[in-house]
Amino acid sequence: MTNSPTILVFDSGLGGLTVLREVVAARPDAHYVYVADDAFFPYGHHSEDEIIARVVPLMGELIGTHDPDLVVIACNTASTLVLSHLRAAYSLPFVGTVPAIKPACAQSKSRRVSVLGTKGTVKREYTKALIRDFAQGCEVTLVGSPELASLAERALGGHPISDDDILAELTPCFVGDAADAGARTDTVVLACTHYPLLLDRLTRLAPWPVDWIDPAPAIARRVSDLLGPAIGIMQSGAEMIFTSNRVHDLSATLTPFFGGRALA
Repeated sequence: MTNSPTILVFDSGLGGLTVLREVVAARPDAHYVYVADDAFFPYGHHSEDEIIARVVPLMGELIGTHDPDLVVIACNTASTLVLSHLRAAYSLPFVGTVPAIKPACAQSKSRRVSVLGTKGTVKREYTKALIRDFAQGCEVTLVGSPELASLAERALGGHPISDDDILAELTPCFVGDAADAGARTDTVVLACTHYPLLLDRLTRLAPWPVDWIDPAPAIARRVSDLLGPAIGIMQSGAEMIFTSNRVHDLSATLTPFFGGRALA
């Protein structure tokens, strides 16, 4: 491993920035390439076959161009569907993002957990298998949000998003007796990397307090483990690429996610 490993972080849009932020904090020594496949956004509106046919060859092109040491698939929809295909096709390490059902169910006291994801993620067999394996007796409610990822993208871009629009996506997560903390949802898994972009508003609009489970810190720990110890802590550079070839105009907004790095 060189002093400055290259980490490629891939998502359908800007949601993967919430994962990138944690990985950058864990590995300030790395060079980062963030790829937003905005030409195909949102993934939840495409079929499984379409996503596989899109992502596998695209990843080959990105690997050929950027020669990363490791790839983070910072997208639940893609990870639950394409990870096995990517690992079969390419020899470098891939770290995926999958619904954090195991830790959520392990910590829930009321035994009522909701998984808030895209429609594609919540219907995936991979997600249902996680529930079978790790629910530990919890009642797990799957909530497929059609618009929350797009709302998060718009909010990050500085566009006004109404509380009513967010609440409409959020309300199905809250199950049980609102007056009885022991008989209502107490944990919500954020099963789309876009959703932590709205965490402050989700918390404010929630009908009652819950624990929000974001897998990004665990992903960062896994990335660091796979790379091995950092040799020096010199901050390296960062690039941001949109597959639509548009030029990003959110530099001031995006810089904090990259640990203050200037974006190439």
